Amino acid sequence: MKYRYPTVVLLALLSAAYFVCLPKKLFNDPYSTVLNAQNGEMLSARIARDGQWRFPEVDSLSDKYEKALLTFEDQYFYSHPGVNPLAMGRAIIQNLKAGSIVSGGSTLTMQVIRMYRKGKSRNVYEKFVEMILATRLELRYSKKNILKLYASHAPFGGNTVGIEAASWRYFGRRANDLSWAEAALLAVLPNQPSLLYPGRNTAPLKAKRDRLLDKLFLEGFFDETSLELAKAEPIPSKPNNVPIDALHLLDKGIKDGKEGQRLQTTLDAHLQKRVDRIVKNHNALLKLDGIENASALVLDVRSNTVKAYVGNVYEESTNSNGQQVDVIQAERSTGSLLKPILYAALLDEGLMLPKSLLPDVPVYFKNFTPKNFTREYDGAVHADVALSRSLNIPAVHMLQEYGYPRFHEKLRSMGMTTLNQPASYYGLSMILGGSEGTLWELANIYAGMARTLTAFNGRAPERRYEKSDFDFANYDGSKFKTPNALSHVKSENHDLEKNLNENIELDNNKQLSASSIWFTFKAMLEVYRPGDDAQWKMYSSAKKIAWKTGTSFGYRDGWAIGMTPEYVVGVWVGNADGEGRPGLTGIQAAAPILFDIFDALPETTWFNPPMAEMVYAPVDRQSGYLASPYSIQIDTVLIPKAGLNTMASPFHQRVHLDKTRSYRVNSDCEPVVDMLSSNWFVLPPKQALYFKKRNPTYVELPPLRSDCFGESLEMQVMDMLYPEVNAQVYIPINLEGEREQVVFEVAHRKQNSELHWHLDNTYLGTTRGKHVLGLSPKAGDHTIIVVDEEGHRLSRNFKVLEKVGK
Repeated sequence: MKYRYPTVVLLALLSAAYFVCLPKKLFNDPYSTVLNAQNGEMLSARIARDGQWRFPEVDSLSDKYEKALLTFEDQYFYSHPGVNPLAMGRAIIQNLKAGSIVSGGSTLTMQVIRMYRKGKSRNVYEKFVEMILATRLELRYSKKNILKLYASHAPFGGNTVGIEAASWRYFGRRANDLSWAEAALLAVLPNQPSLLYPGRNTAPLKAKRDRLLDKLFLEGFFDETSLELAKAEPIPSKPNNVPIDALHLLDKGIKDGKEGQRLQTTLDAHLQKRVDRIVKNHNALLKLDGIENASALVLDVRSNTVKAYVGNVYEESTNSNGQQVDVIQAERSTGSLLKPILYAALLDEGLMLPKSLLPDVPVYFKNFTPKNFTREYDGAVHADVALSRSLNIPAVHMLQEYGYPRFHEKLRSMGMTTLNQPASYYGLSMILGGSEGTLWELANIYAGMARTLTAFNGRAPERRYEKSDFDFANYDGSKFKTPNALSHVKSENHDLEKNLNENIELDNNKQLSASSIWFTFKAMLEVYRPGDDAQWKMYSSAKKIAWKTGTSFGYRDGWAIGMTPEYVVGVWVGNADGEGRPGLTGIQAAAPILFDIFDALPETTWFNPPMAEMVYAPVDRQSGYLASPYSIQIDTVLIPKAGLNTMASPFHQRVHLDKTRSYRVNSDCEPVVDMLSSNWFVLPPKQALYFKKRNPTYVELPPLRSDCFGESLEMQVMDMLYPEVNAQVYIPINLEGEREQVVFEVAHRKQNSELHWHLDNTYLGTTRGKHVLGLSPKAGDHTIIVVDEEGHRLSRNFKVLEKVGK
């Protein structure tokens, strides 16, 4: 009995050692990162950190490969406990007869252990260790899982490891799609992986494969015809390159912490390749103009998933010119892409109606002088037309009305993380590309708008909003919340930011109302399409697409984003290094790609109006405001309900005329019974100056008759185009050392009026017709005074700043 206790201890220690002899995770090898399409097709992969093409462990094996493997390596796999005594005995006899090791007698389980132990010496001791560990492995894993471990880590020649990597590199398809000949080849290859070398040893490898095919035929797995066809299949001469579709999304996945994993994405394999081809075809032409890069993104609005992701034009043979940059995630100047969001925000909060008349005249701000892209002006233009034509001046006026701090917060709450500076850093230039954004975030914001509009109508009868409508799209089946940009900005006014954030929290389920989005998309539908798509309305089969282009300052970025209830497509074109090129505009470079991609998509529909948020109201046809008592033409049209809070038309007035209708009069100069009353559409002088050039039917307000008095009827007869009130200007010195001039300009209601100019009480001269005067005043404060022939007076203070020059 005295020896029993030590024996028990020894047995316990041996049992414990046996139990812990294998680590919890058998293989710690680095894996390749693999990106698959929604249907399982591999689109691209990155080699593992150790330089091996070793794909993540497989979760299933094809029936053909399993049968071929077991027939060749281990016919009794499912019946032995990890070690096959008969196979070991047969191997010993063969080795003794040969006088050297010609057979190891290893089971597949033992081979898994040998791969785990990284090629220990092949001797009796190591073989014994393998046998012990193999039995332990059998206790831990099922037979199926042991097969998966083997298939995932077996060597297949060169730097190719595992069945999945070998299947793609040698045959260009998934392991589950292998033919009998391919399965047989991959079953025999790990036995002698050096046989598969480019252009060498194909004959002995084919002989091994064919012998296995003969065995499989004898086992009854296929008929004689299939055997002959299988033997006729060629042996691959060398590994192929892995696909490189959606390579930039693969890199994004790695950055998102998914390195070494198999990314099962939401991409449509066919669409991804087609979009990639469209972008490359256009890029081949754009390169002739020095435009090297382009990207495109397709989002499925309803499922909130990514369907195509072309981060940049990528050609493996010419990996240069910034092709590695994923421009979908790059911060670039937004151009005009924020204008529709601002338009919708104004409608949402009842600050404007869809057709409200907006100023479109030259304006000057301190350090900011916006201009329309065409350098032409309409004087006044309806808001929806300004949006469809992407006019800059009306957009600046809209941002003034809404407030750039407020708009700054709105964009950040919608997920725009690139606005990481205070609102004052961007100012009014924010709406014209003075801020940066990414194609990823902008496309997702527009997808959120489209989803909000579609979902609102689908949530009858409560018509509620959901915060998740603005969640960003996912590419791998996970859920992405809208990025919280509100906490990543430098605050310039803590109290203002706190109040704005509180307002957002109070209504955090609604970013924009469905009605405001519907009118915005309706205006975007009218954007002029390029090339052959220009006459799209003439074809009943044409797709309705709400879309917007953008062009950054210096022609560095060309954008186009389009949306339907089903899809959002975003396109960027330019040079990754920021080099600008002539002709690099959204309409010329990006829009053609956008419409080609939409042509490649399935049939789309159009948005239904959210009638629950809309109401019929009388609207003044000329001004687009709510009708006033003095409106001349009134239309009853649909507007957002919030629009009922807007003001009546400020451009219509009741005026009294003499019998000739040539002059305005009042009771001081004309008997009331002789007066003719009329409603008149009146624009401010500055707007009228440009408006009547494009609208010949515009009739100026008649002047007040000279014998009439009464300031109550006096209206503004002239306005100064430049300088603005309290402007500060520099007067440069040219190359000859002479001071340049500042050009002053005045708009007057009477086209042929005569104006007398004075600077600091010094008479300068007279202008008639076009009222422009060039001056070069000295540094300091000045006052310019303009008086017309009827005594109307206009005064403007300004300051000339010193500027050193040669």
